[in-house]
Amino acid sequence: MEDISVQEGQRRVQAGALLVDVRESNEFEEVHAEGATLIPLSEFESRFAELPKDRELVMICRSGARSARAGEYLKTQGYSQVVNLAGGTLAWANEGMPTATGPEARQ
Repeated sequence: MEDISVQEGQRRVQAGALLVDVRESNEFEEVHAEGATLIPLSEFESRFAELPKDRELVMICRSGARSARAGEYLKTQGYSQVVNLAGGTLAWANEGMPTATGPEARQ
């Protein structure tokens, strides 16, 4: 699983990649990367098929560990364009990237 920087993650999202947050709903509602799609890790195995296989996926969680696990799982399910955002939402916010609160981007 390739880890990418916050800056590279934002560049890829701006270029069309889908940002997928795998934290739980309460964590997501506190703060998340703007535009992220929520599929909690607790629901991931039953919902991963909602994600497109023909689009790059940038996985994100709080610090990068859960999103790496989810990304590895996607790779075993035939997804090839999957990367992990190193440092997760904490790094995203610390770098001053756009964040949001509440459930607006939940799936």
